[in-house]
Amino acid sequence: MGEVDPAFIQEPEHRPRISYIEGKGVPLIDLSPIRSSNNVSAIEFEGLVKEVGNACKDWGFFQVINHGVPLEKRQKIDGASRKFFAQSLEEKRKVRRNEKEVTGYFDTEHTKNVRDWKEVFDFTIEEPTIVPASHEPDDKEVTEWNNQWPEYPPELRETCQEYGQEMVKLAYKLLELIALSLDLPADRFHGFFKDQTSFMRVNHYPPCPTPELALGVGRHKDAGALTILAQDDVGGLEVKQKTDGEWVRVKPTPDAYIINVGDIIQVWSNDKYESVEHRVMVNSERERFSLPFIFNPAHYTMVKPLEELTNEQNPAKYKAYNWGKFITTRKRSNFQKLNVENIQIYHFKKSN
Repeated sequence: MGEVDPAFIQEPEHRPRISYIEGKGVPLIDLSPIRSSNNVSAIEFEGLVKEVGNACKDWGFFQVINHGVPLEKRQKIDGASRKFFAQSLEEKRKVRRNEKEVTGYFDTEHTKNVRDWKEVFDFTIEEPTIVPASHEPDDKEVTEWNNQWPEYPPELRETCQEYGQEMVKLAYKLLELIALSLDLPADRFHGFFKDQTSFMRVNHYPPCPTPELALGVGRHKDAGALTILAQDDVGGLEVKQKTDGEWVRVKPTPDAYIINVGDIIQVWSNDKYESVEHRVMVNSERERFSLPFIFNPAHYTMVKPLEELTNEQNPAKYKAYNWGKFITTRKRSNFQKLNVENIQIYHFKKSN
């Protein structure tokens, strides 16, 4: 094998197929009805809410167009991140994240205990972001996560911060549509995000000599509430179809965002909407860039099925868990390879 470190090699049953099925089914939703609110009919708006609800139920994923995020802001963050990743490893590692500094550059991430073929730069949206000081349940101390910004490129910080605010605006709009699709008030989820722990990641996937053995990101589900992803024209995101368990490639749509519901919405909706497994393929010829924004609630949020969506016939399927303790437990495993699978929502599943 020579050129690929065995740490990157997936177990045979999880290796990607180089020929793939292109997803005809991942819904493409036009958000223009929520942008031009002055002349939208109630029928159009209800149609949009229904489309979002069906996509959450059937796929857990959908793409959105006419979303209102200015294209130049996306182009600016794309340009700045390419400059950052083009630097030497020595330069990038000046802002390398570690157990104390949890944002910044990182190139040895593991998913399901196999190393991912990528390098990343992370930053939080709130500066600073308040989180528990430890994963211990009785420890009430909190700490701050502060961003590490590189000196080069000088525009990276402002570009990232501006783009992050656009993502927050879009996330609230999407949350409102999801709430309405569950027959809840539009602002039902807003209160959870007052002191959000959201973050953004800039992903760089270099060309890989053995794309049939490694993955850019191994199979996983997202632990947060909502993920908004921009991917470039190279593509590589694959979603596991709920109907038959087949991996389906999400075709890049120019200027669209790919949205997926995370574990928190699965719990809030009491399994009506499901967080779906996905992974990222690598390419032997072309590098790929993507920008996921992870919308997360405040650290003190107790995540549990919403009372409005549970009753005697449909009892709560999960015990409440503290979001801050959940993420600090998760973060620990980024720096220590644990022999057990990382904490997941099914650990809180009730045996009704």
